[in-house]
Amino acid sequence: MSDRRSISFYRQILDHLSDAVLLFDDALRLRYMNSAGEMMFGLSSRQVQDTKLLNVLFAEDQLSEAEFRHVVDSGISLTKRNILLSQLNRSMTVNVNVTPLFIGKTPGVLLQVQQVDRHLRVSMGEHLLVQQNAAKMLLRGLAHEIKNPLGGLRGAAQLLDRELPEEELREYTRIIIEESDRLQSLVDRMLAPNKPPRKSLLNIHRVMERVRQLVQAEAPDGVNIVRDYDPSIPDVYGDSDQLIQAILNIVRNALQAVGDCGEIVLQTRIHRQVTIGHRRSPLAIRIDIVDNGPGIEPELLQQIFYPMVTGRGEGTGLGLSIAQSLINQHGGLVECSSSPGHTVFSIFLPLEKEHEERSPGLGSRR
Repeated sequence: MSDRRSISFYRQILDHLSDAVLLFDDALRLRYMNSAGEMMFGLSSRQVQDTKLLNVLFAEDQLSEAEFRHVVDSGISLTKRNILLSQLNRSMTVNVNVTPLFIGKTPGVLLQVQQVDRHLRVSMGEHLLVQQNAAKMLLRGLAHEIKNPLGGLRGAAQLLDRELPEEELREYTRIIIEESDRLQSLVDRMLAPNKPPRKSLLNIHRVMERVRQLVQAEAPDGVNIVRDYDPSIPDVYGDSDQLIQAILNIVRNALQAVGDCGEIVLQTRIHRQVTIGHRRSPLAIRIDIVDNGPGIEPELLQQIFYPMVTGRGEGTGLGLSIAQSLINQHGGLVECSSSPGHTVFSIFLPLEKEHEERSPGLGSRR
């Protein structure tokens, strides 16, 4: 095989890789970029060849020329993980391997870039499901331990209430009974939902509109609720009441976050090849509830779906836990990302194959 044919053969192999592969010479000029690199960075290999592309792709604190030089001089590879790139008008999280490479006697550097956003999302989704299951088991055990003595306490208070002759004394027993009922209600809410969903074909935008109407009635005049629906979304199998409750819990959280003045966006989209837990769905509905409130503290972000965890002093910390449980029962998942002024709760609901076959081309209306 001639050198020219050999180079062409190896380039074909590199162009079929899913990872971006870039080759730099010892002056850190780009000599080659494969097809995956062109797609990942939105650049044409011909246009950027022989340019110092490193500073365009990476900020100095992410991957510096000094680190590249060290790889060339020392011959020691460098690996960096979970780097957030935002230099090219798009954001992505990548792992980077920098490897010294000699082409003949000329030193160079081979850069391999792997996009890991999807892997991180799948891992986070699995973590949320494990977290939710652990919380359910803990709550069931805790509820059993609370309910038995609580029932005895309430019964004893009722018996005592009948025996007490004075109305003033019976006031104390009524307080015991009322507080017992309140605790019973709290435990029941912690365990909710207990009933399996009663699924039927439904238009997800009718669910969204019902939620919007309920929240609009509660919202101050300074809060703007924006609809951004995809009318091409087909009908989905689900329990309308449970989905309304789950989405309502999240939107109410957003309403409390923005206070008297702010904006909440209700958005629906179709996503392809979505992995939820260990299951991969060819199609899924994604519902985003976006608010411009102050955001969620980073240390709280990983715990917000646990029961009794809340950032508000007057909150019970049950709304998001119940929402996650209800969506889980539909085979879906709720995720959250937050920064000051931009918090997004994303609900993923899989569109199962049987649903698509039974409702082809059924569009949703606003």
